[in-house]
Amino acid sequence: MDTEPIKVTTPKTKNFSFVDSIRCISMIGIVIEHCVIVPPNHYSRQFENIFESCIIQSFKFSTIAFFLIGGFLINHKFDEYAPFQYLKNRFKKTIKPWLFWICMLIMISVLDRYVAHSRGSAMGLIGSNFFLYFYQTFIHMVLFSPYWFILNFLICITILLLFKKYLYNLWFGLVLALFSLFYSVNIYQGWIATTHTTAIFGFVFYLWLGVYFNEFYDRIIDIIKATSWYIILLFALVSFCIAVGESTYLNSLGIKDAYNTLRFSNIIYSLIMFALLLKIGSLNWLQRNLRPRETTFGIYLIHVIIIGRGLPLIFQPLKLNFLELNVWQNTGILLFRFLVTYSVSFFLAKAIGKTKMKWMVGN
Repeated sequence: MDTEPIKVTTPKTKNFSFVDSIRCISMIGIVIEHCVIVPPNHYSRQFENIFESCIIQSFKFSTIAFFLIGGFLINHKFDEYAPFQYLKNRFKKTIKPWLFWICMLIMISVLDRYVAHSRGSAMGLIGSNFFLYFYQTFIHMVLFSPYWFILNFLICITILLLFKKYLYNLWFGLVLALFSLFYSVNIYQGWIATTHTTAIFGFVFYLWLGVYFNEFYDRIIDIIKATSWYIILLFALVSFCIAVGESTYLNSLGIKDAYNTLRFSNIIYSLIMFALLLKIGSLNWLQRNLRPRETTFGIYLIHVIIIGRGLPLIFQPLKLNFLELNVWQNTGILLFRFLVTYSVSFFLAKAIGKTKMKWMVGN
């Protein structure tokens, strides 16, 4: 009788720690984008406008990268839960804190008006019809502020769940890609308004692409690892220059939404940057110090309030006219605004996450 113990091997668990690194970098980029202080094509010198475009374009991959990572993370959840149960869990962890911070921002705005009224300013609609003011402000924040993308993300998930049986069908992906490309062309043609609210179907493709990436992770990651650093960095640089060129051209045409995320050049740049971040892999020092898994959603929810209500407390007393400053001064101010916004949002999200009120930041 053979008494030699049988060695049992367990399958090696895939390491997806790179997800948190990309999630963190993407959130940094999103906050930077929201801290921009001057309108496009503002400067009289072309060099300054191009430099401004380079600053904005640097992190313009962030939104698409976020949808890609979102799709990557929800792939297995689709298999583990029934569609309704998954949506129920997602809405519970997402909508509740989302609504809380929207109402918090409205209440801060109301308080601000009462303080202004005590100093002699008119109350306006708040005084005559508070409920109408609340309704109009709520709708504006849901549809036209950065809070819109939370709802948009949930809509995109719902669409994928509705067409779950076609999830790994390339034809389904192609249809979603065509929706995205429609918005790319629309920037030039102006068939519909180019606000992010109208691009409700423009981001479903990138969520689907993240799901597809997860399903075929091993093949895709092998291709990226086999690609030389020189090639991928060259592609990133070339696509960056083309994206800056397109936004410069759009500015020259007088198109207001020259930095639209769904520009074709920015789509290519975003996908290449995503591949570059995959090649870089996990940044342990970043994950260890910035805790993206626990703080990212909280940072997104809180940073809107910091930018809208916190930063004015710093800059209004200084009475700076950003339109009169040069690009170097405004870039310095942009970086300062980002550091204040991200730092305060991070520490608040981290502190709240350690309390019984952690649901406020999605934990």
